[in-house]
Order: sequence, then structure tokens, then C-alpha cells
Amino acid sequence: METLLSYFKMILTLTIGIIGSIIFIYLNLPLPWLLGSIFIISILIQFENNYIKKPSHIFSTPARIIIGLVIGSAFTPEVLDYLSIYFFSILLIIPYTIITIICGMYYYHRFLDFDKRTAFLSSMPGGVIEMVIIGEQIKANISKITLVQSSRLFFIVITLPFVIQYIFHIDISGNQIITVPLVDTNLKELFYLSCVGAIGAFIAKKLNISAAYLIGPMILSILIHSNGLIHTKIPDELIKFVQVIFGTIIGFTFKGVDYKTILQTLIATFGHFIILALISILFISLAHYLFDFSIISILLAFSPGGQAEINLIAILVAANIPYITIHHIMRLFIVMNIAPIIARRI
Repeated sequence: METLLSYFKMILTLTIGIIGSIIFIYLNLPLPWLLGSIFIISILIQFENNYIKKPSHIFSTPARIIIGLVIGSAFTPEVLDYLSIYFFSILLIIPYTIITIICGMYYYHRFLDFDKRTAFLSSMPGGVIEMVIIGEQIKANISKITLVQSSRLFFIVITLPFVIQYIFHIDISGNQIITVPLVDTNLKELFYLSCVGAIGAFIAKKLNISAAYLIGPMILSILIHSNGLIHTKIPDELIKFVQVIFGTIIGFTFKGVDYKTILQTLIATFGHFIILALISILFISLAHYLFDFSIISILLAFSPGGQAEINLIAILVAANIPYITIHHIMRLFIVMNIAPIIARRI
């Protein structure tokens, strides 16, 4: 009975997230399905109630699998011909990541008095969950890492859509470029694609690959789409619902945290966010000067947000997804391989 009640609360929460999205659509705000759900849930959780519940892996896991499949669908045979051109741009991710970590660690340790291990993991441009797991293993301050990493993601997810829509004048409400309406979807191929996603997630999890539910399906999706075995796209309606799921989960970030702590963390993290922005602008400008890629694709490739969230924005603005994804995979590879080693030695 408790399980059924939990599912009911999760469904109610997602419904409220959809209402927030509809409000954002009505107000003509950017990325309404993601930002609208973040906004309404982040307000609602500040009140004492037992009516809503954070969507569990029952929802988040399929959502990550879907994003992985959508990313993989962008790797058509034609796009893969350009991978060699991305090589030198990808190399810039190495100094970008190292400089980001050094500056962030100095900021948190020197100005906010974080211990070195907590400062190190707080400065990492990686996923919140991954950094918390490493933090638990090395006895760092988990609450600080969670709040700081979540705040960083919050600033990036909130800022990027407005930058894209109001500075670059690109509609970010959604598009049909690499997604199609459900009525135009080949349901048979969609079923096969879903099976591929599940298999990819299972294999990646067994191999203990970081971000397994995203990376596994993405790799298999790349293989089948690059070889022309499947041509169908993920339905646009499903992508919108995935945005609501991610938005709702992000909205729960500050649950149980008092307003004073939230405000202090946001102010403290905003300083780091400014540092990240300046570093990103430097490398975005350098990449734009050296390489012939669109400014939007470079902006998203060198944005230190979560891979799923950045790729979701890339999907909606029809950016060069393979270019963006490869850069984020390189950043994630660097972070997830050096973070545990260095953190234990600090």
C-alpha cells in the first residue's frame, strides 16, 4: 500500500511540474518544460506537506535512457564524417577542465574555508551524484558538496536558456529537428530502439561505467543509427515529459534546507559561477576563433553543466549534438578518472 501511495505522490508531483511548465509556456519563457517544473517544485517543497515525492529511479532511469538514445540518434553516417575535424577542439577540454578545477578549489578553500577534499569535489565540473559518491568514500562534507554542485547546476540550467534565447535570439521552446510527433513515429522501430536502450543501460551498469544509464544507451544508439539500422526518432511528446522529470528532480535539490542556508549557498556558489563563466567565455572565444563551428554548439560544448541537462538544451536548439556530446564525454572522462585519485591524496 505504501508503494502504491509513493507512486501516486510521484505522479502528482510530475503533474504539478507539468502545470508549472504550462505557466511558463503561457508567459512565453524559455525552456518551459524544464524551467517551469523546476520553478514550481522548488517553491512547493519549502512548505510542510506529505503530498509530493521526488521521482525515483522508476522515472529518472528511463528518462536518462531516452536522452542517451536521442543523443545517439544524432550520429548519422554523414555526421561521423566530421569527427576528425572535432579533434583539436576536443583537446581544449583538457586545459579547460584543469583550470576550472584549480580555480574552483582555490575559491572554496581560500574564501569559503572548505576543507581541501570538500573544496576539490565542490569545484569539479562533474555530476552531483558522482561527486557525492566519491565524497562519501573519502569522508568529505557531503552536505556542502551536494548544495554547491546542485547550485552550480541550477545557475547553469537557469542562465543558458535566457542567454540562448535573448542574446542569440534562438527559440528554445522546442523543435522537431531530431524528434518527431508521436503520430509520425514508426512504433515498431521505436520498440526496437527502447530494447536497445534497456540493453545498453544494463551492460553499462554491469561494467560499472560512469553515468551508465545515459552512456550505455547512447553508445548502442550511435552504433545502430550510424549504420543506418534504425531511422525513427524519439517522439517529441516524450522529450517534453523527460524535461519535466529532470526539472522536478532538480526542484527537489533544496528540500529540507532552510532559506538562510540556501541563500548563503547560492551567494557563495554564484562567485564560483562567475569564475566558471569567465573561464568558459575564454575557451568559447578561443574555440570560435580557431574552429568553424556554430557559436551555440561551442557555448554548450564548453558549458560546465550536467551532461543530460546540456544535451537536453542542445536537442531543443538543434545544435551540433555529436560535437557537444564528445566534448562532455571527454570532460566527464577526465573528471571521473582523476577525481577519486587526487581526492584520496589530498
